[in-house]
Amino acid sequence: MTTDALSPSDDHLAGQLRGFGPLGIAAILVILLVGNYPVAPMGAILVLVWMHLSHTPWREIGYVRPDSWTRTVLAGVVFGSAFKLAMKVLVMPLLGAPAINPAFHYLAGNRAALPGAVYAMIVGAGFGEETVFRGWLFERLGKLLGSSAWAKASIVAITALGFGAAHYSLQGLAGVEQATIVGLILGTIVAVTGRIWFAMAAHAAFDLTALAIIYFNAETAAAHLIFR
Repeated sequence: MTTDALSPSDDHLAGQLRGFGPLGIAAILVILLVGNYPVAPMGAILVLVWMHLSHTPWREIGYVRPDSWTRTVLAGVVFGSAFKLAMKVLVMPLLGAPAINPAFHYLAGNRAALPGAVYAMIVGAGFGEETVFRGWLFERLGKLLGSSAWAKASIVAITALGFGAAHYSLQGLAGVEQATIVGLILGTIVAVTGRIWFAMAAHAAFDLTALAIIYFNAETAAAHLIFR
């Protein structure tokens, strides 16, 4: 649909949603407060609704077709898996994090919970969190701060800190530390490339690797592989 085809009321609503007046602020608060749930990543779904109603081009949140879907997804999976292993074996032990993640330890050997956990890692985390934090929030903050190198660095930092803080209630300080680092790395990639698909694949692979470590009860062994 082109702008010329929009009715005046549609065009007015789109402008209000894209702006930072009362309706624009309300939309931001609703999307941020709804968050993600196991059944459906509601924050991301609301972002897609906002994109449609505001007539914002998909490329603005990094939804840009990659040169090769296969290469992008495979590269993201390899990167995300290696990233998680490095975090578990090296980075988190250096930060003094506990070897066991108590929030998800119930998944150890829990075959019944596995399908739901896999779904949550791929849909809730990979698609949902990336769409909100590295897609939509990048667009919103970009409209406020601009597109300079300083602005992009600030956006990466702000969204990473917000992403980290969102993990505190469930995973505590260690969860905040890990999520902030993940946000900085994936955010930098999205800021440089302007595309989100690699980050989605990497995020899902990161969490699926974490799930595998927990499921096979290998958390302690991995955390003590270098630092005894």
